[in-house]
Amino acid sequence: MTRNQGRVVLITGSAQGIGRGIALRLADDGYDIAINDLERFKKELEELSEIIKSKGRRVFIGVADASVKEEVEGLIDATVENLGGLDVMIANAGVCLVKSFIDTTIEEWDRVFSINLRGAFFAYQYAAKVMIKQERGGRIIGACSGAGKFGCAMMSAYSSSKFALRGMTQSAAAELGKYGITVNAYAPGPIVTPMLDKVGDDFGGKDVVYAAEAQRIPVGHLGTPEDIAALVSYLASKEAKFVTGQTVQVNGGRDFD
Repeated sequence: MTRNQGRVVLITGSAQGIGRGIALRLADDGYDIAINDLERFKKELEELSEIIKSKGRRVFIGVADASVKEEVEGLIDATVENLGGLDVMIANAGVCLVKSFIDTTIEEWDRVFSINLRGAFFAYQYAAKVMIKQERGGRIIGACSGAGKFGCAMMSAYSSSKFALRGMTQSAAAELGKYGITVNAYAPGPIVTPMLDKVGDDFGGKDVVYAAEAQRIPVGHLGTPEDIAALVSYLASKEAKFVTGQTVQVNGGRDFD
């Protein structure tokens, strides 16, 4: 029996990148996994599901838009119904916009916030309600960013949404601790993912941007989804019961708190 047998985790935005890496790591840790993304990523979800099953874990695929309240609540309810509960909620879904502050439109601003912050709010809140009802505590973990600790030029909407997520994480942690629920977030630096590929291209060329970032990082290289997943593995664990309200940077020393 693995130490996490019977524990259930739901990860939004898990068809690729960091979410996928987290799903695979937590499957190795013994959790049963609910994976989620939009309909256009159904093939990637199905492929990920087969890998998780090959590790001996149960898996549930939930296609839903993480920015829509009813779909998030339906996703959580379906996870509980199919896997028997919810112990860890990881609000990983997110988008990034590279555009000058002056030129960013209200429609673009609202889209970034609807996914990165409002969607995380729906996931945090409804997962907390389910965990309180279960009376066995839980872990809520959100996707922040280094841009949620230091403002970034050309990324005003993204950076602002991640600053707000950090505040929400702290506030939720202050309220939910009495139920045995911890609330934390991870703040990746440059991590090699499809999202960072696009950001690099938007800044004038992925290869050039990657090389420049590697030079700024003391360890000399960019990170991987597995680096973030290793932190999440700890934050999701029972051993992390005294860690809450924190947003932990994983960036190879690129920035310091």
